[in-house]
Amino acid sequence: MKKVLHAVLMFSLIGSLIGCSGGGAAEPQASGGTGTETPPAAASDSKDPVKLRIAWWGGQSRHDYTLKVIEMYESQNPHVTIEPEYAPFDDYWKKLAPQAVAGGLPDIIQMDISYLNQYAGRNQLADLKPFTESGELDVADVSENALSGGEVNGKLVAMNLGVNALQTTFDVETMKKNGIDIPSKEWTWDDMDKMGAQAKEKGLQIGGFAYRHDVFFPYYLRTIGQKMYSADGKTIGYSDDQLFIDYFTRYQKWYDNGYILSLDKEAQKKGVAEEDEIVLGNSISGTGWSNQFLAVANLVTDRPLELNPMPGPGTKDGLFLKPSMYFSVTETSKHKEEAAKFISFFINDIEANKLIKGERGVPVSAKVKEALKPLLSENEAKIFDYVTWAEANSTPGDPPNPIGAVEIEKLLRDLSERILFKKISIEDAAAEFRKEANAILARSQQ
Repeated sequence: MKKVLHAVLMFSLIGSLIGCSGGGAAEPQASGGTGTETPPAAASDSKDPVKLRIAWWGGQSRHDYTLKVIEMYESQNPHVTIEPEYAPFDDYWKKLAPQAVAGGLPDIIQMDISYLNQYAGRNQLADLKPFTESGELDVADVSENALSGGEVNGKLVAMNLGVNALQTTFDVETMKKNGIDIPSKEWTWDDMDKMGAQAKEKGLQIGGFAYRHDVFFPYYLRTIGQKMYSADGKTIGYSDDQLFIDYFTRYQKWYDNGYILSLDKEAQKKGVAEEDEIVLGNSISGTGWSNQFLAVANLVTDRPLELNPMPGPGTKDGLFLKPSMYFSVTETSKHKEEAAKFISFFINDIEANKLIKGERGVPVSAKVKEALKPLLSENEAKIFDYVTWAEANSTPGDPPNPIGAVEIEKLLRDLSERILFKKISIEDAAAEFRKEANAILARSQQ
């Protein structure tokens, strides 16, 4: 609970800081201009020394290969020096918020869809379209669908680094060993209830970490034809609180029955793959995005893990292909063109992607995707195969989350904690969520 309270305070602070920034990241003293000007897109032959800062979140394996890709780029572009900054997901955003306020964001930042509108809406991200048009950012082998996932208000403010789909990870061997039924691709929430009970009976659990309700509640809503947010992003997208009640009633049952990780144990985790309960041998399943499978599966060396769709019914309606994450160039960068060139290298260079191998999602470049197929490890091939399956068994994704979504995600986490600790009834939580979330969205429009 201590971690939860801390997280609440930090998110409040982050929201406040970003809110106060009001585009402060684009102050003249930081950018050398207004910060909102369209950058020059003409190719530059200048080889003057350039120093770029790049920030990302992730686990150790991502840090390791990203550093190697940076070294590869620097060796081919000796006038460029790149300073890396990386952290676990939660710490990453805590570091970024004050940097945004101070106008000191790195030149390139890894961006998540949850934060995209927030940073773009405050003019903290550069428009990359001029660089796609001039060729510094080569998107010749990237589909329009993949590109459009990084657009906000007609500007390309984030370059999609890979494609993801939600998945359930099964430890099939442990399930067989313990006589636990292995669901098919058409499995349901009732099957998951049964699997949780069987796991509990064998001293195991389901779920590698606690469930991210900001991810799985919207998935659940999509499976029944509803949306988390209205099309204009001004209100919550569903009208019946019974949907919230149904979702959290099932989740509370899992928690009360001991099927999933307790909150006190979850509070001790940093969220890195090494702490996943499957890796620790305590859980038979996990849930997450398809790219997250690799870090977990590579750590479990004594038994294979498998990817499966999320439960249904309505799985096809619930699933969608999501930009795994993006690279954005910040408006304060003095070297936007050089930053765009590095991103172009990152998504297009075959040798670099032999190191990356789709860890940030299945590559958006068709050329890179084809080149990597013969080189994939067994676990990497499973991800490519699953995403290929998901392409044919999913529906179009929703627009990027509206401004205020991060605050709403915090609200959802807080209410989830209060539900599980019996501090609030699910019915009251449903009503409070609607009231507070709509108030947040209304404030964000101002």
